[in-house]
Amino acid sequence: MSLVKFNKRPLTHFMPSNFMPSNFLDLDDFLENRFWSAEILSNNFWNGKTQEPALNIKEKEDQFEIELAAPGFSKKDFEVNVDNGCLNISAEKSSSKSEKEDDYTRKEFSYNSFQRSLELPENVKEEEIKASYKDGILSFSLAKKEEVKKDKPKKIEIL
Repeated sequence: MSLVKFNKRPLTHFMPSNFMPSNFLDLDDFLENRFWSAEILSNNFWNGKTQEPALNIKEKEDQFEIELAAPGFSKKDFEVNVDNGCLNISAEKSSSKSEKEDDYTRKEFSYNSFQRSLELPENVKEEEIKASYKDGILSFSLAKKEEVKKDKPKKIEIL
């Protein structure tokens, strides 16, 4: 058995033959192309996905540098912790505004949040992680532990 693309029959298929078809009355086309557009389906409200900010990770000789794009937040909106070898980053921000006039009321509100967790390599000094936030970029500096140099195997003479 093979998979075949399903072609929906337009609403006009069920109409009498003397009925003049119209694109506006083609309910399948109307819903697919006007309501369920790609922009709407990519919206987090519709697809159930949480939005994750872009992340850059650079490895240098003595440290890792992480940059997380989070514009529109302030330092107090972030919560960062290290737990069981994971760097957990979350932010939450909400705002509301209301305006009352004689015959109307207008209320606006917004809510933004995200959460990211990164598993840290074993060679990171967890107690020396530093973070800063400037111009919408949350930056981290993760110092590396000095590698323990292994001595060459020592030959033991059997007596």
